[in-house]
Amino acid sequence: LAVEEISHKGKVLSARDGVVSVEIVSSSVCGQCHALGLCGMSESVRKTVQVRDGSSYQPGQEVEVCLATRKGLKAVVLSYVIPVLVLIVLILSLSAAGLPELAAGLLTIAGIAVYYIVLWFFRDSLKEEYVFYIKKQFVDNL
Repeated sequence: LAVEEISHKGKVLSARDGVVSVEIVSSSVCGQCHALGLCGMSESVRKTVQVRDGSSYQPGQEVEVCLATRKGLKAVVLSYVIPVLVLIVLILSLSAAGLPELAAGLLTIAGIAVYYIVLWFFRDSLKEEYVFYIKKQFVDNL
């Protein structure tokens, strides 16, 4: 039974005390388009990922950072699916309770904010659950 994973190529920024900082570039689907320079619709975001790895890496070295797919799906559920469900439930129940639209909308936004604050308080335990690893390192052509 093979474990499916999400992987990104990145460059090592630093490696100290068994923690490797890797910069990855997340780009939109259209980032591979031949009209990328003309369109302006694509977006790419640079992210830094901390990977616990005892191997020795040098700054600038290219590596592949991975995360199990099921962990990625859980992150999507926690950050997008549950908040949308909370939003729908709150807006429908508050509207059904007879609150004016403005009050229902503001209370719904407050409910979503409370959800994200609770998620923020659990960030340390969630951080331990989402462990990135370096699958392979690429040989630099000198």
